[in-house]
Amino acid sequence: MDFQALGIKKEAAEALRQMGILEATPVQEEAIPLVRGGYDVIAEAQTGTGKTLAFLLPILEKLKPQGKTAQALVIAPTRELAIQIGRVADSLSPVYGVTSLVLYGGADIERQKEKLRRGPALIIGTPGRLLDHLRRGTLTIGSVNRVVLDEADEMLHRGFVEDVESLLEKTARDRQFLLFSATMPDRIRALALRYMHAPKFVKIKAETVTLDTIEQVIIDASTEKKLDRLCEVINGENPYLMMVFCRTKERAQQVATELSVRGYLADALHGDMTQVQRARVLRDFRAAKLQILCATDIAARGLDIEGVTHVVNYDLPQSTEWYIHRIGRTGRAGSTGKAITLIAPHEYEKLRRIEAGIKSRLRKEKSERKHKETKLKKPASAVQEKKQEKKPLSKYANRKGAAHKGRNPRSRRQKPSTKSNATKRSKLR
Repeated sequence: MDFQALGIKKEAAEALRQMGILEATPVQEEAIPLVRGGYDVIAEAQTGTGKTLAFLLPILEKLKPQGKTAQALVIAPTRELAIQIGRVADSLSPVYGVTSLVLYGGADIERQKEKLRRGPALIIGTPGRLLDHLRRGTLTIGSVNRVVLDEADEMLHRGFVEDVESLLEKTARDRQFLLFSATMPDRIRALALRYMHAPKFVKIKAETVTLDTIEQVIIDASTEKKLDRLCEVINGENPYLMMVFCRTKERAQQVATELSVRGYLADALHGDMTQVQRARVLRDFRAAKLQILCATDIAARGLDIEGVTHVVNYDLPQSTEWYIHRIGRTGRAGSTGKAITLIAPHEYEKLRRIEAGIKSRLRKEKSERKHKETKLKKPASAVQEKKQEKKPLSKYANRKGAAHKGRNPRSRRQKPSTKSNATKRSKLR
């Protein structure tokens, strides 16, 4: 279904067409009419299904260009997701004659204050920085009558539920509340129902997510051999862009450093980096100045990066949900992708639980045996030279009483003793 059929204005549909977005996804088809109708909405859909446009488009249509105060608020769990939502809003807001602003920690707060004085209609931000501006008196949200909680389950995971409640208490009482999430834990559902009025439910089954476009395989790799196996995968697959997911920040940084030392265009993305560093890495990766991004699960959700052809689970994720989030970075927007999981022998029980969750058995990569068989071989000439080097050693080693017996001929060469020749010369005298 095209966007105009959903009630989206022609100019906005044309802007989307220029961005390469021609038809609405299932979550957009179901959620947009409900949001336009003014209902509170609880939408459950997996990552990569187009939830951002499902709430941004109808909200932008309701904003008043002449307003001088914030009218809508989008709360995101991470800086990366907030920035991404802001990027989409910036591309569409001129069509509606409104402005938007992204607020997140790590950025210059004085510059944010200056932009807030201009009265943006749409505020997008992380809970911590939003509350910071509220305490400083530089942000007022009493006139906000549309609130979106994006990736709500991630809010719970990061411990932001209390902050979200504090923000909701300060918005208008007649607000429209929209909650979008990949999963719906009981605490998030309870939060939604406490602040919502007769919400409408949208649930997109996991089968509609584009996992069918992702080839999923496993490769056996002991812990000490994972880096070598990863290099074999990179050389064999020749990815355009590859994301390598690691369990910890230290591991992500270590793998990125090792790959860089080996000559690959690789860098890391994790929570210990400053916002400036993370923004630079993401910018370089999107521009394909980096080929490999080694990341923690901070990059498993919310980031929309085109052209990721391969995802590698260097370490197994903590659950089926996070496995889906990770591999969902590839095979997006109708394209195909490949997800490769490096699996150590002791991790198979955990892998079986993930397979049960996705209702699919992952196959072993056929090329794995090929990787094992194609070890570096010395050229024939080098082998012959080695054989020639051994001949004189074996000649002396076979002599009776030779001192070389039992020694490794590769360790070093020893000149044969000249004692017998000296004895011969003395006898001739």
